Amino acid sequence: MRIPKLLYGTAWKKSDTARLVELAINTGFRGMDTACQPRHYDEAGVGTGIAACLNSGLARSDLYLQTKFTSVGGQDPQRIPYDASAPLPTQVRQSFAASLRNLQTDHLDCLVLHSPLPTRELTMSVWRTFESLVDAGGVRQLGISNCHDLADLQRLHQQVRVKPAVLQNRFFADTGYDREIRAFCTAQQIIYQSFWTLTANPGILAHPTIAALASQHHRTRPQILFRYLTQAGIVPLTGTQSATHMREDLSIFEFELDDAERAAIDALL
Repeated sequence: MRIPKLLYGTAWKKSDTARLVELAINTGFRGMDTACQPRHYDEAGVGTGIAACLNSGLARSDLYLQTKFTSVGGQDPQRIPYDASAPLPTQVRQSFAASLRNLQTDHLDCLVLHSPLPTRELTMSVWRTFESLVDAGGVRQLGISNCHDLADLQRLHQQVRVKPAVLQNRFFADTGYDREIRAFCTAQQIIYQSFWTLTANPGILAHPTIAALASQHHRTRPQILFRYLTQAGIVPLTGTQSATHMREDLSIFEFELDDAERAAIDALL
C-alpha cells in the first residue's frame, strides 16, 4: 500500500492533540503517526481529531493511520494501556484493541513495534502476534522503530513471515544517519521514516550549503532538508504545531532539487 511522503507526528501534543490533528488534516496531511503510549501520546486525541475531519466528508480510506505497540519498559507505570501482568501476546492484542478504540477505526494501516525488546525471543513473540493481526485483516503493514543495529534488522527481516514494510528511526549524526541501514531498506523495499529530523540537526540546517539552496529556491531551510529526504525515498515526520509550518512542509512537493544540489547535501549526510 502507498504511504504518504510526509507524515504528521503526534507525540508530545497532550491536550492539543485533537485540535492539531484536525488542523493537520485540514491543511492537507493524510498520514498520521501515533502510539498506544499515554506517556508521550494522546492516541484518543488523534482519533478525535480524525473523527472531526471524517464528519466533514473525508473518507477513512483517504488516510494512512500508523500506531505503535510500546512494551512495558517504555510505558508510564501509572498509565499502561494493557494488562502488564498478562503474557506478551495478550499485551499486544490488548494494545491493538485499545488503538482501534482510540482511533475510532476498524483497521490500522501500519502497526509498528516501538523498539526491539531486550531479547530476540521477546521481539519475535511480539512480531508473531503482529502477523496474526495481519492475517485477521486488522493490520495492513508492519514496522519497527528505534532499531539502529543493522544485524538486528537483517535478522528480523530474514526470520519473519510478514516482512517489515517500515523502519522509523531518529535521523541524526550519532548513528551516521543510518547510511548502511538505509541501504538495506532500499534493497528490501522497506520505507525508511525519519523522526527528530529538524530538532537533531541544527548544524545541518545552519550549513552554508542548505542556506544557499534555500535562498536559490526561495524556500526555508527545513523545506530544503525535507525535500532532499523525500527525493531520497525517505518519509520524514513533522510534528509542528504551527499552521504556517504545516503549509510550508506540504509545499515541498512544489519544487525539486536537481542532481547536483542533492549531491551537495549528500556530502553533509
